[in-house]
Amino acid sequence: MNRLQTAFALTCILLLPSCHGVKLLSVKNPVVVWQPSHQTDTGKDFNEAEVCNGIAEAAMKTDPLKKEYKVWSLGKTGYHHTDSGSNTKLLHTSDIIDGKISGYAYELQESNKLQQQVFIAVHNNGGTKRHAVWGYIHYGDKYENDNKQLAEMMVKAISGASGLENRGVLFDYTTGRNDYRCLATGKLAFYSIDENVNSAPYRVLLEIGDNGVSRELLQSQEGQQKIGAAVKKALLHWMKDKK
Repeated sequence: MNRLQTAFALTCILLLPSCHGVKLLSVKNPVVVWQPSHQTDTGKDFNEAEVCNGIAEAAMKTDPLKKEYKVWSLGKTGYHHTDSGSNTKLLHTSDIIDGKISGYAYELQESNKLQQQVFIAVHNNGGTKRHAVWGYIHYGDKYENDNKQLAEMMVKAISGASGLENRGVLFDYTTGRNDYRCLATGKLAFYSIDENVNSAPYRVLLEIGDNGVSRELLQSQEGQQKIGAAVKKALLHWMKDKK
């Protein structure tokens, strides 16, 4: 068994104790989980965790749902990489270090316990020099088209509310970064939205703004409020259409 297979097996044991019985959006009150970035080491004088948490909190306060939760490892003890790490790197996600799972693994473990149906990860980009917003979905699973539709609606809403350029929706393997791969496809992937790790059928990762050129917008409470409200309204619209 190679390193990737071992990591995947351990991930399944730790994160997916019950992947069965997850219902689609045919229920009245779907379970929605937000995962703001816990990274504090991205960008000079820029706290991505703080910014993304502000956006997630703003979204959750906009027309709150009955079953809406946040998973966040920042400040948690007993895990590794709880305030840093890449969503596309084995070391920071699926690897077990000194008997500890990662912050990302903890967040997915908590989310799966809730039997979430919709999962939204919130991040900021860096080094692009584009005042823009991107949506990412996982490649190759059965809900790919639904996730693309949801991501497109969210990216469009964020762009309209904030002035960020709409850069569309991309597959997670297209970033070409680091070494975390989907076991099913063998392609590079985002850990948080991999269907082998995350039991939610609907999963989107948002890269909102650039930590350089978009800094003023992202760090402002008004900007976070506008973006969070826009994401939530797009989600509610999509949910209504799905029903």
